[in-house]
Amino acid sequence: MFGKFIQQQRAKRSMTQEYLASELGISRPTYMQVERGERELTISEAKKLAALFDMSLESFLAEDKLEPDMKIVGKKKVSRKVNENMRINIPQEKAEKFEQTLLYILAKIGGKPNIGQTVLYKLLYFIDFDYYEKFEDQLIGAKYIKNHFGPTPVMFAKFIERLEKEGKVEKIKSKFYKHEQTKYLVNPNEALDLSALSAQELAHIDWEIDRLGDLTATQISALSHLDTPWVAAKDREPLEYEHVFYRPEETSVREYEPL
Repeated sequence: MFGKFIQQQRAKRSMTQEYLASELGISRPTYMQVERGERELTISEAKKLAALFDMSLESFLAEDKLEPDMKIVGKKKVSRKVNENMRINIPQEKAEKFEQTLLYILAKIGGKPNIGQTVLYKLLYFIDFDYYEKFEDQLIGAKYIKNHFGPTPVMFAKFIERLEKEGKVEKIKSKFYKHEQTKYLVNPNEALDLSALSAQELAHIDWEIDRLGDLTATQISALSHLDTPWVAAKDREPLEYEHVFYRPEETSVREYEPL
């Protein structure tokens, strides 16, 4: 269990429970609950422990993956037996859904002056990772890597190139407040196919467009930099979907029960 791992790291460094409790700003009894697996760490506590153990946050959180599959209940995890209904946390890229989601976004807001390639990257990221946090299931399940400006969908370049060749999308260069940007406009003569997306998925995409569709590239990139999947990943490495369950308040989109 994760608590046992923390206990082992503390013992290895000859640290006392009192010392770590003090560093985390909690009581010793509360800290003991962490080591017994009865209390989950907050993201700020996880960052502090990782630093105290001289580990990256990514490496520290990776130890949590050694546990049996878990179901999130209020930001706490309840163990359950592994079975055919277990939550899948390996990205399952769904090409048809990726294409339809991308074209749907472009059809709705692609013409807005702030919607360039950078904003598109982040919209796709939040659509995917927010859906996973809310429903413990994947919408697109695309692979995203950590870049300086935020999460980048690996499959975007391949898809947009094909859509351009098929005449479904046109790429143009423009400026937004003196910043160069690449925009993509959908062909208005092409019928929009949304057959791969469920009503729940479309409602979620609309919700994301409504809350994030007016943000500039700088604003939405800054928001993605607060998100635990991006924070925990190494440069140019994939982002882990399971890290959405360690999100800070600024990016968490799920209503959790009180601890």
